[in-house]
Amino acid sequence: MTSPIALITAGSRGIGATTARLLAEAGYHVAFSYLSNEAAARAVVESIEQAGQRGLAIVADNAVEADIVRMFETVDRELGVLSALVNNAGVTGGFSRVEAVTEETLRYVSGVNFIGPMLCCREAVRRMSTAHGGKGGAIVNVSSTAATRGSAGEWVHYAATKGAMNTMTVGLATEVAGEGIRVNAVSPGLTATELHAEAGEPGRINRLSKVIPLGRAGTSAEMAAAIRFLLSEESAYTTGAILPVAGGF
Repeated sequence: MTSPIALITAGSRGIGATTARLLAEAGYHVAFSYLSNEAAARAVVESIEQAGQRGLAIVADNAVEADIVRMFETVDRELGVLSALVNNAGVTGGFSRVEAVTEETLRYVSGVNFIGPMLCCREAVRRMSTAHGGKGGAIVNVSSTAATRGSAGEWVHYAATKGAMNTMTVGLATEVAGEGIRVNAVSPGLTATELHAEAGEPGRINRLSKVIPLGRAGTSAEMAAAIRFLLSEESAYTTGAILPVAGGF
């Protein structure tokens, strides 16, 4: 039996890397994009190969259309017909009140978090849709509970792009439901990744954990498990869903 092929954007660390390893263990060949950390990407490829699957790391900027198109063409050439897409790439743009946010930040965050995923969905549909001669597939978008909370005083700009991703998820799911493609989103809450330190507050996880009903931040493994579920046949009757994985908050 031929292994299914998954593509993950930003798969060299955090939720993306954990998802890559978990999908390999579930029997997928896995391709993923990364920006610059070749050593981290190589380590993920090695983990995929240790699971007995093919791993492929591709340098690509999720805010650049040419990179996205090249990434999909590389998967076509090196691995074969895509069956799963995980839109995981995302940036916060740093902490900023709306009154201080710059146009540059807005354009960059929107490019990585919304325009890029939309283009990735476009390329995936062109390959997966039965209307285009494809065999179907599944797409999972990695959103954020910030989309519904708004993240006032921190990153409304980031939350807005995740709200757009949620809308895209629901709309695209309806659009391609009759073409063999399921589209869902995982909506992580507070998660213990490098995102918080990169945004400028290394202690943010500890500060916010006390407001989570389950009393802690989530882990990359918990987010990856939800992604795997939504890609699998176990969720065959699920499309257009936005699944919060947020400890009750």
